[in-house]
Amino acid sequence: MFRTHLLFILAVVIGMASTHASSATASAAASSAAATPVRDKSPLMSRDEVTRILESNRKIVSPNGIDETVKVRINGIDQWLSIRGKDRRNPILLFLHGGPASPAMPEAYTFQTPWEDYFTVVQWDQRGAGKTYAANSEQAMAPGMTVDGMTDDAAQVVQYLRQHYGKQKIFLLGHSWGTVLGVHLAQLHPDWFYAYISVGQVVNGRRNEEVGYAFALREALAHDNAQAVRELKAMAPYPGPKLTLDNIGVRSKWEMYYGGLAYGRQDYQFEDDAESLSPDYGKADLAAIGNGSLYSLNHLLQPLLAVDFDHTTQFDCPVIVFVGRHDYTTAHELTEKWFGDIHAPSKRLVTFADSAHMIMQEQPGRFLMHLVTDALPLAQKAGDAAPAEVTRDQ
Repeated sequence: MFRTHLLFILAVVIGMASTHASSATASAAASSAAATPVRDKSPLMSRDEVTRILESNRKIVSPNGIDETVKVRINGIDQWLSIRGKDRRNPILLFLHGGPASPAMPEAYTFQTPWEDYFTVVQWDQRGAGKTYAANSEQAMAPGMTVDGMTDDAAQVVQYLRQHYGKQKIFLLGHSWGTVLGVHLAQLHPDWFYAYISVGQVVNGRRNEEVGYAFALREALAHDNAQAVRELKAMAPYPGPKLTLDNIGVRSKWEMYYGGLAYGRQDYQFEDDAESLSPDYGKADLAAIGNGSLYSLNHLLQPLLAVDFDHTTQFDCPVIVFVGRHDYTTAHELTEKWFGDIHAPSKRLVTFADSAHMIMQEQPGRFLMHLVTDALPLAQKAGDAAPAEVTRDQ
């Protein structure tokens, strides 16, 4: 569920990166280096120069815009928010990131900027994650490192946004682990939200492990991958009575290798590379991601695996569910079944044909289109949106 679904974190932490992927990458890199002549001997840009350019490129200059990174005291600790939008009259969209402790703030620049034409987008580094992890001691964070505690953190963030920006309602978007908090919050306070937007929904933690494992083994057998088959079969029956980090790491490694996290990709390096150049994160912030992930796993892994929303299907706010057709990080079959059981004032399922779990990066244009066509009208009907463009036919 969890790098989102712990896929990347566990592969790195446990040291289980795919030997097939690494050897192929190394071989390709060596061949490329030998065959390609060096044409440009100018010095490489520093990270500081790259981030300066990115920051300048996405600078918000509209007179009614907002671009703030703020530290807010919530439930006894300092928690960090990034708040960006081209027009304060637009509705607020709060993004609940995955993980646990995989902040979206450092990678948001790769997909979020166009959203800011239509929404004031809030990235929140949750308790134990990124900037918030770095700003507090582990001892201070520990009492709230539960699903209930972090749901209450999220509620306090929503209350801060509603009061500070004068909004009756906002949009709540949960991704992966963030859907656990999102479902709980939408159940508790449906009147706060124009809609709950689910992306990579966690429905049932243990059942998700079964389906993800079956996918990885099926693909390994189809591709005659002896190493993958051997490692996966050694864990059978999976997940078994006691699910260990080592076993999750093996399942995650091969699920990711066969595109269950990002369709057509064998690893998560593209996202890691983007994070390393984040204009919103300094080097110390980036270092805090890994430390926060390890800390958060100790508190949240078992509660995450115990999630069961099979019968949590009554919502009193609209529900919009985005599903990647190839998602086996949070298995799309489980989400589609869950959606069919939902009762809500309105509901909509959008299936993205060329995505797995990272839909906003895999099909960013289509993702934005559906935010604008499926979600935004709910706020426009309430008058909570900036005026649209003026058009005229001749």
